[in-house]
Amino acid sequence: MGFSLIVFGWLQIIMDLQPLWVLLSGHGRLHGFYDTFAGATLLALLAAITGKYLAEQGLVISGIAIQQKPVRIGWLVALLSAFMGCFSHVLLDAIMRPDMRPFYPWLADNGFLGMLAIYNLHRLCLYSGLLSAALFYSICWYKRGA
Repeated sequence: MGFSLIVFGWLQIIMDLQPLWVLLSGHGRLHGFYDTFAGATLLALLAAITGKYLAEQGLVISGIAIQQKPVRIGWLVALLSAFMGCFSHVLLDAIMRPDMRPFYPWLADNGFLGMLAIYNLHRLCLYSGLLSAALFYSICWYKRGA
């Protein structure tokens, strides 16, 4: 099993294209259908399919993977990374944004709003990121020594 940070990040970009369009054009709902669990699921499938190939090519272009031994990202890893990205994106937005409707079209309300104070949510994200980075580099250091 694994995780692709590239596919995860690609999904974040795809999910924020619609709000970016609304901010630039002034038309539409800032957090629309693709900021729901149903819409994000569709975007996760798109991100997994396109992100798998983009990530593999990006690793070759960046020199991390060499042409003779390319890195292959499995479909399970691509799907897992995209779905973790979409569900966490919707959940975190729903906790702090009043215009979110995460369960639309089934429910119109946002039961996650205010679950955590925004300050605490930011701290949770910061500490999770620091812990993840520490774990990642610890594993890399361990593998180099083994």
